Amino acid sequence: MASADSRTVIPRRSALSRMVRAVTSPYYRYRHAKVLHSLRVGLAMLVSILATTGIDIPHGIWSSVTLLVVIGGLQHHGNIRKKAAERAAGTLLGATIGLLLIVQQNLLGSLPLTYVLMAIVAAICAWFAIGSSGYIGLLTAITMCIVAGHGDNLIDVGLWRTLNVLIGIVIALAFSFALPLHATYSWRYGLAANLRECASIYARLIDGGSISEEEQVKRFLLINRRLVQLRSLMPSVAKEIDVQQLKLEEIQRLHRSVLSALELLATGPLMHADAAARAAYAAQCGVEVRAVRGILLAMARALRFGRVTHFSIPAASPLAQRHSDIALTLPGDLQGPYWLGQRLAEQVDRLRALLLATEPNWNIERHSRTLLKI
Repeated sequence: MASADSRTVIPRRSALSRMVRAVTSPYYRYRHAKVLHSLRVGLAMLVSILATTGIDIPHGIWSSVTLLVVIGGLQHHGNIRKKAAERAAGTLLGATIGLLLIVQQNLLGSLPLTYVLMAIVAAICAWFAIGSSGYIGLLTAITMCIVAGHGDNLIDVGLWRTLNVLIGIVIALAFSFALPLHATYSWRYGLAANLRECASIYARLIDGGSISEEEQVKRFLLINRRLVQLRSLMPSVAKEIDVQQLKLEEIQRLHRSVLSALELLATGPLMHADAAARAAYAAQCGVEVRAVRGILLAMARALRFGRVTHFSIPAASPLAQRHSDIALTLPGDLQGPYWLGQRLAEQVDRLRALLLATEPNWNIERHSRTLLKI
């Protein structure tokens, strides 16, 4: 009977534990970012309905429309304040223009003139929409249409819609700061996954394993896709951790160099050598290959868990001393892969040193505790 009771209680505790972990753990928040964002927008929508329709504010639907426009897209914490300011500025500017259009329509009574003015404003907004202030331009045009319609709205309708737009902005900005996703975590976890994959591919290539062309395309495509995603995160990461974007660019460049070397090794003469030649290559380069793989895995673990000292990225390079005469002991067609492996080791070593230098910043947990002490 006791065991039956335990079977009914344990799953509930496990579900609650998973839920709490998903909300509080950065990694689980990263893994379930879409779910958390959906819940955030859903709750914000419910609040907007209760704040307008629930107390019978006319045209309350535009509060919900504004809310969806403002926080419908998932934003990282690094650019959320900038986006919030742009959203507020664009919406307020659009509401003001919309009210002015209604006023001039009431004064002059010329719908053709109103249409022309709206077209001119839309054209100006479109000009700015493809520049650095694109979000302001887009929201200005959208809010103008919400408030003014096609210029034939009454002034009281325009005022009520402006009020609803402002209510929607306030609710959206309040919810946009609830459990935000830090770009730094996405950057760290994505880079860690790529480094772990690179370590796996490198060890497999040197240990004599073959990778089919189809598997190569699949694995390298996945790594390259993450690499592109990492680049898009860098502006937000730089703001979150106070690191110059040039350093993040250097990390990106070194990562790309490692990946390029692996792609060349995977398609070069090493993959077409016989078993004896590959065994000779592994015997000469095995120590360094294991060291490179160890550094890649150590960097991946440190990025994943944010604890460099615990997972010990080596402070000094453990790579073997390179001697040019080693290449002379290898068959001629394997000397190219040998030197390519040396360049790969150099890039991995430089990446190790750069991550060590920037770790106090990209470790948000430690960085936040330091700021609190200050």
